[in-house]
Amino acid sequence: MEQKSDQELIQDVRNGRREAFTELMRRHQVRVYWVSRRIVGNHEDADDIAQETFIKAYVGLGEFRGDSSFFTWLYRIAVNLSLNAVRKRQVLNYLRDSSLLRKVLPLEDDPEKLMETEEMLSRVEKAVALLPEKQRSVFILRYYEEMTYDEIAQILKTSVGGLKANYFHALKKVQQYLKDETTESTDT
Repeated sequence: MEQKSDQELIQDVRNGRREAFTELMRRHQVRVYWVSRRIVGNHEDADDIAQETFIKAYVGLGEFRGDSSFFTWLYRIAVNLSLNAVRKRQVLNYLRDSSLLRKVLPLEDDPEKLMETEEMLSRVEKAVALLPEKQRSVFILRYYEEMTYDEIAQILKTSVGGLKANYFHALKKVQQYLKDETTESTDT
């Protein structure tokens, strides 16, 4: 049996088949959860935001025009809810389960190497947490979620050129933070 596309499922929901929305949730719930988790930094808030994202999507599905993919529209909702939660709580430490260096550095069986990797991950998380909100959002979506600039532009409703500039500045700030942190630790 051929799997229905998101567009077909959306049409089914609009035609009164509520269970079609369950399939849409099943397809996208993990990624929605993780984008929220990376922004807000903890399971409880991310879980709540993921649920709220799907509620808002269900309620607003009638207004979904299809200018972007359902996935992009859903991510826009999740990112906005997550950023609102961060603003309300004034939380900067939201990247607890970062995979930044795990993509580059293989995890070692050697406890000393593992500890060094974990320390580096912690420093990267601190650096990203210190970024201005917009740069932080672009960095998370581009680096962690591996989204294209076009997808990010749709989610954040901004230009690709502005996103590239924000990502470039975010990378430079993270690199500078890590360089400064390394210099400080060797000076002491």
